[in-house]
Amino acid sequence: MLLALGLAPLAHADQARQADQADQAMPAETLAPLMAGEFALQSGQLDEAARWYLDAARAAEGDVPLAERATRIAILANDDGRAAEALALWRARAPESPGMRTASATLALRAGKLRQAGRDLEALLASEDPRGWRFAASALNGGRDPQAIARVLDRLVRRGAIPDDIAAWQEFGRMALRLDEPKLARRIMDQVVRRFPGEPRVVLLRATQLQQAGQTAQAREILAQVEPLARTDPEMRAMLAIAYESVRDLASAARVMAEGQQDTTTYGVRASLLARAGDNEALGVLYAELAEDASRPDPSRRLLLGRIAEFLERPAEALDWYRGVAGGPQRTEARMRAAVALHNLGRREEAYAEARALQDDAGVADEVRRDAYLLEAEMRQREGDHEGELEVLGRGIAAWPDDPALLYARGLAWERQDRIDRAEADLRRVLVTDPENVAALNALGYTLADRTDRYREALELIDRARTAEPDNAAIVDSYGWVLYRLGRSQEALVELRRAWGLMKDPEIAAHLGEVLWTLGRRADARRYFEEARALDPENRALLRALEQFGITLPPAAAGGQGASTDAGAPRPATEPTP
Repeated sequence: MLLALGLAPLAHADQARQADQADQAMPAETLAPLMAGEFALQSGQLDEAARWYLDAARAAEGDVPLAERATRIAILANDDGRAAEALALWRARAPESPGMRTASATLALRAGKLRQAGRDLEALLASEDPRGWRFAASALNGGRDPQAIARVLDRLVRRGAIPDDIAAWQEFGRMALRLDEPKLARRIMDQVVRRFPGEPRVVLLRATQLQQAGQTAQAREILAQVEPLARTDPEMRAMLAIAYESVRDLASAARVMAEGQQDTTTYGVRASLLARAGDNEALGVLYAELAEDASRPDPSRRLLLGRIAEFLERPAEALDWYRGVAGGPQRTEARMRAAVALHNLGRREEAYAEARALQDDAGVADEVRRDAYLLEAEMRQREGDHEGELEVLGRGIAAWPDDPALLYARGLAWERQDRIDRAEADLRRVLVTDPENVAALNALGYTLADRTDRYREALELIDRARTAEPDNAAIVDSYGWVLYRLGRSQEALVELRRAWGLMKDPEIAAHLGEVLWTLGRRADARRYFEEARALDPENRALLRALEQFGITLPPAAAGGQGASTDAGAPRPATEPTP
């Protein structure tokens, strides 16, 4: 059934029709444009899909799901004209549905009809449906102009339209922060404090607001006020640690996680935070504490001790801990980590032999054997052995022909070596066996947009990925980047801001900085470049932009978040496995 293919996030489950009923009832004048629209959709031709789906919705009188689908596809295609026509059909067929009001508010925002958008949003917020505020938030997120969104949100706050639900106020407060509207964020914060006195989550939201306004010291003072609550409440402890992490106070996050009862998971979180903070002294104390209690053969604890030893750059000790994991489900991971420890010791041939032993071990799962090829390739990449990396991945693909993870990894390896033709070939091989592999669609689309001038083709690939996962930050970033490469900088800025709101990623920040710089907004651009550097100073997109524009950033403050593992490579929208 064509209606069941693709665009799953855009339709509600309760509106899906049964395939046999649809096939029997659908007349030819509806079925023909519907099939054409679906084929266009699957090809990433969103403009054509919007046209055909609108034709199908017009022909199918009284069909609510088809009118809804036509509206959503047109909105995704940024075809406001067809979206308005499809919305009119939807409104006539289901005038009170929350989904219809959501789409109506989004289109009104895009058209600059802010009063109409406000009315639709107030109706959603006042509905008895507990999901009403979520629909309203979705509508606001669909707007293009951050200032228009902020004006409408400000009106909702002033008119008291937001319900007394702390989750709703948290969401709209975070939205104001993403919009870089500190005055609006403060206004929302004042309302939250008044409506929910004594609620710890309010304190965390307030700290985030202060951090974004550059008042880091005040943010930390506020977080310190709720620390006593975290000592007896594990959920609050985790939330507080995340809040400290958001203000880049990793040491305090680790201190909070040390409160209360400890287990292997909390020890692991603390170790990761201390390692990222570069506090080797505190990490060493934690390591010694855990090592004293490691007389019993607990595989999980020994794995953790091995990882901490790696953090502390003690690969010989890490190897001993991994060798001490004698059995259980942790044994396989310990063998993989032992290979890494050997590599870190400079015993490269032994490391490769360990990886190859896993590759040839019929007693472990096929996925583990496959991952051992990826591990050996990564180790060779780390030492700059690009030919060796490709040879290993080639052996893996010979053993597992058309495996998407191996092909994806080799595609990225070719891209790093500027062999875009071969990168494209491997990513297309993934798509031959799995045409809807979102990671490959996004990676190939991004690569073509970033490394070639085949922008239209890149856009179609990225649109196919957007169709499957319209709110995936990596895909939204790719979409914004290809719009920029097409010369549509203002549209690109909207999408890249949205991607940044979804995920604080150095690649997204670097892209935002480049677009802002070319638009002449140099101060804003520098701020995003500094954000990218704080997250990953070696990010390729950042370094390329700084070199291209001859930009020198001021010295970085100490205590950044740490670098990513593959800076600047085409990022998967999801894991590259099926």
